[in-house]
Amino acid sequence: MADGFTLWFTGLSGAGKSTLAQLVAAELNRRGHRVEVLDGDEVRTNLSKGLGFSKADRDTNIRRIGYVCKLLARNGVIAIAAAISPYREVRDEVRRMHDRFVEVHVKCSLGRLIERDVKGLYKKALAGEIREFTGISDPYEPPLNPEIVIETDDEPPKASLVRLVTTLERLHYIERNGLP
Repeated sequence: MADGFTLWFTGLSGAGKSTLAQLVAAELNRRGHRVEVLDGDEVRTNLSKGLGFSKADRDTNIRRIGYVCKLLARNGVIAIAAAISPYREVRDEVRRMHDRFVEVHVKCSLGRLIERDVKGLYKKALAGEIREFTGISDPYEPPLNPEIVIETDDEPPKASLVRLVTTLERLHYIERNGLP
């Protein structure tokens, strides 16, 4: 059985975490890997229903995602988490529970996120209609030493995917066999 690992996408809402998670999952599946994606929005609906957005609830949500990723990875699955995970301390705690862990900081400027704001969340947060909104009224602590930073302001998703897959190959988490 191939060694599993956890690929953890962190970044502000709308930065492109879910998009990149789905792209890399498709590429890894194409290469014959077993992959599961734990998307933050889906996890909140199914695994963390009832949790709010206080720091304690956010930390509980991230610990739950981390635990599920650990179970998947130890069973040979590549677990991909795409969750804002705003607090460095709990992300580092999750990292420590994994043998093989790759942190991806999906970075995008606040200005560009506000421009993209397809869900209207930034507009509401800036108007004070959403409390505890990460990056506006609640902090986001960027990772200090992620394995890769993907800047989505101007880099197209396909280019980000190539850089991400190349990083996984360089770290020897996946075999080198090129993108289609």
